[in-house]
Amino acid sequence: MPSGILITIIYITVLTFSALYAPQPLLHVLHREFGVGEATASLLITVTMLPLSLAPMVYGLLLENYSAKRIMVVAVSFLAGSELGIYWSNSFTQLLVIRFFQGLALPAIMTSLMTYVSSYSTGRHIQSAMATYIAATIFGGFFGRLVSGFVSSHLGWRYSFLTLFLAFAVALIPLSRLKAEARAKFLRPSLTDFSEVLRAPGFFRVYVVIFFSFFVFASLLNFLPFRLNELTGQPSEFRIALMYFGYLMGMVVSLNSIRIIRILGDEHRAIRAGLWCYLGATLLFLSTLPQVLFAAMFLFCAGMFLVHAVAPGLLNTQIQNKRGLVNGLYISFYYAGGTLGSYFPGMIYQRFGWTTYIIFLAAALGLNIYIAMSLRGCRGGDRAGR
Repeated sequence: MPSGILITIIYITVLTFSALYAPQPLLHVLHREFGVGEATASLLITVTMLPLSLAPMVYGLLLENYSAKRIMVVAVSFLAGSELGIYWSNSFTQLLVIRFFQGLALPAIMTSLMTYVSSYSTGRHIQSAMATYIAATIFGGFFGRLVSGFVSSHLGWRYSFLTLFLAFAVALIPLSRLKAEARAKFLRPSLTDFSEVLRAPGFFRVYVVIFFSFFVFASLLNFLPFRLNELTGQPSEFRIALMYFGYLMGMVVSLNSIRIIRILGDEHRAIRAGLWCYLGATLLFLSTLPQVLFAAMFLFCAGMFLVHAVAPGLLNTQIQNKRGLVNGLYISFYYAGGTLGSYFPGMIYQRFGWTTYIIFLAAALGLNIYIAMSLRGCRGGDRAGR
């Protein structure tokens, strides 16, 4: 892939995932600013993830006739304008409406980015290009939280979104120079196709595992700012953002997932190891020491992203001619878990407190481990040779 195209793709990828997660370290500030509850404030993430859980199933029907470049130009322009809209918002309802429409634009960009990666990479270069793309998505999730927390701490929360507006506006310059040949290709699945994939040995269980994995992940990262507020008394947004530093472990784990599979023996063991690490780290969040929570985040993200890095490869080795549908269902289950997890567990937190909330999340991961222990029918292979 030409370096100019790769740099543009990385830049837009980082921006896209920054936009998705930028409000997270600001939730406790917005909760006070607009006088809403913790669970209600978390809807700023929930409403944006909701379209992401549905888009892989419907976007192909809307976008298959347009070039990836055209889709990105329209979506990036919209996101730039929407960030400016958030900057001028004077009610929480306005924020929710804008964030929902951002959620409709984000999958279009993600789909187009994936199209460019596959269109300009061939053979053995696809795997390295995809690894770079995935690493950029993880970095974007961290970078968006970090920058929004830093800017908000020094200038106010509105300027975090003004910064995103400027960054998206700048992105239109290199984006306009991309070639328009890359065209999104989508599968028009039938109900029979869905049924075939979901009934394949082990597939539905893998989807359930990733659903609950991101359910827990999105939930804890959403409500962590409120917990830090309880423990330290209104910490700065930048200090909260620094708590997400362990997110970078996702890059390390994702880029080394094949090596981890080799060490552990197969994909099943890697998934189980990730879930056990994930469960142990979740229980560490019962601590009242912010230093422990900071360290726990590294293990928490390592466990989650190990599962997330291994599970798609396990599925894609089984069905060769329906990979688009396999991956579309994976993304839908993934973000459906995030959509529900980013809101509903917050009701438990608000009513029963942090300890009960963490025990609930740990129980969900315990169920996940039980399901993962039964993944004998879904046979993976050593991807090192593929």
